[in-house]
Amino acid sequence: MYRLLEFQANQIEMVLASHNVPSQVFGGLVTPRFVQFQLIPPLGVKVKRIASLSEEIALSLGARSCRVYRQGGTINVEVPREEARTVRLIPLCRRLSQVPPCTAVLGLDESGTPLLMHLPSPDVAHVLIAGTTGSGKTELLRTMIASLAMHNRLGEVQLVLVDPKGRGLAPFAGLPHLLHPLVSDVGEALSLLRRLVAEMERRDQEGISAPRVMIFVDELADLMLVGGKEMEWVLTRLLQRGREAGVHLVGCTQKPTAAVIGSLVKSNFPVRLVGSVTSPEDAKVAAGIAGTGAEKLLGRGDFLMVVKGQVLRLQAAYISAGEIQEMVTRLREGKRRSRRWLEEAPGAEGREVSLKARLAGRLRLVKAG
Repeated sequence: MYRLLEFQANQIEMVLASHNVPSQVFGGLVTPRFVQFQLIPPLGVKVKRIASLSEEIALSLGARSCRVYRQGGTINVEVPREEARTVRLIPLCRRLSQVPPCTAVLGLDESGTPLLMHLPSPDVAHVLIAGTTGSGKTELLRTMIASLAMHNRLGEVQLVLVDPKGRGLAPFAGLPHLLHPLVSDVGEALSLLRRLVAEMERRDQEGISAPRVMIFVDELADLMLVGGKEMEWVLTRLLQRGREAGVHLVGCTQKPTAAVIGSLVKSNFPVRLVGSVTSPEDAKVAAGIAGTGAEKLLGRGDFLMVVKGQVLRLQAAYISAGEIQEMVTRLREGKRRSRRWLEEAPGAEGREVSLKARLAGRLRLVKAG
């Protein structure tokens, strides 16, 4: 590992020097899915000039792609690892001594730190997950649902699952936290969402917001296509007024264009989780801002979180269908909080450990966890 990272750092410096952009790699991170090299360019060099050399850097390293972007005062060069590691949700949750109420566990950020999302926060409220097939949208949705169920009592969180395909969220059938059985029919989904709008209005009048109602929708575009204008109106109402009443929406779609999901629906998601997409144009549509490099993500849980123009890369945690069914069974047996179940659950491959690489002249690896 030491020799490989040092070789890659030298190759990056050589490519930049050959194009009259002499820079030195001074630090970096080794994550489960990619290696990040950090460098400071000389004065007067445009960031776009370095970013335009991403293909040359990838060629010199023998990588399929290379993502180059600015973060603070440094330029980051991210190279995919040949042997990617999966971040498992259950071992990750074992690392967390306490998860705040109504907070979903997402995975690990670039430094290997567990990343959580507090849905009732004014900066969050509703979340849009976008990406192509294979990016890991449904798996991330499962992770969020499972983590909320494991760390919240029934009186704190109630879940509504809408799955037009009837397959992605099927393992959660029978979960005690469900406010309504799993919905796959669009007509039934529309009726249920109308009732939630009425509940939201009642809560507004009475000034209450508990228990929190979390609505998870897989394939939001399919729901909008079949449901039409009435579905768009219902979702817009929930998105515009739901947070104060304790109603939050998390939706998945491949391409969140205004033509597909409606302009008002699209504009009311403060947070976006963007997986791999096919082109820079699709990346701009999915993230809401240009220059994120989402078209170079690796797929299978490699995501960008975009909040108020800030971009953070994360590796989403994964929970299998079998683990979900085991969790549902245990929760139905009465173990409302899963701390004890987590300690007993299978998959004890140990805590996820990330390696943090700091290059100061020569390479030095430091374990971080």
